[in-house]
Amino acid sequence: MTENSRCPDGTPRFYTESGTRVPVVTATEMRAVDRVAVEDLGLQLLQMMENAGRGLAAVVHRQSPSGAVVVAGNGGNGGGGMASARHLANHGVEVRVVLDREPASLSGAAAVQHRILDEMGVPVAVASAERSGSVLGDVDRSTLVVDSLVGYGLDGALREPAAAIVDRVNDIDASVVSLDVPSGIDATTGEQLGVAVDPDVVVTLALPKTGLASSWLHESPGADVLLLDIGIPATVFERVGVEYQSPFVGGVGDTVALSAEWES
Repeated sequence: MTENSRCPDGTPRFYTESGTRVPVVTATEMRAVDRVAVEDLGLQLLQMMENAGRGLAAVVHRQSPSGAVVVAGNGGNGGGGMASARHLANHGVEVRVVLDREPASLSGAAAVQHRILDEMGVPVAVASAERSGSVLGDVDRSTLVVDSLVGYGLDGALREPAAAIVDRVNDIDASVVSLDVPSGIDATTGEQLGVAVDPDVVVTLALPKTGLASSWLHESPGADVLLLDIGIPATVFERVGVEYQSPFVGGVGDTVALSAEWES
């Protein structure tokens, strides 16, 4: 692993239940992983997003909610959340999506995912700073909230209406699953930049981010961290300098639970 991705002393290292140590990556390293996967190997963003959405939906479905609300932004994180909404709808879960921007402002793969939901008739609403609560609607313990507003690309405090959505999510009595990293948390440092989602479960993609192994996890030890395989081959990690041993070998399914061991 490259030096800047190592956890500093006094923070946890991640392990699978079988004892495999799982490396952590910074946001910069994860961008390099995505770039090598797409440019060198020919994987497509939509392929990885599809794997993320399907795996996230499976995690949500196992909790057997009566319904799900997916709060989504632009980019890969929002696209993964919207892909999960499609899979949940396909499996009979009553799901709706709340965007932090107008659909016309979505771009790339996220715009593709929205177009599919629109063709399916999945309800999609647009939040504003003034209407975040009413747009989310009735949310109680039987409804699960999927947080896919911002992933490792966060570059500062959440802006409106995303910040208002997060405030509303944190106020309601429902389980929350965050995709990759909780929105509002710096993926590299674990620092909370303004308001941030306080999830029950984090489904992190490909490899856990250093921010999950630092201050955020230290402050929220009750949250479960699941690692989701999105189909990136080992050679990609090796090409960006990450010493990688697949945590999914010999397992069943595309997710593994991670635990943390403190080292000083």
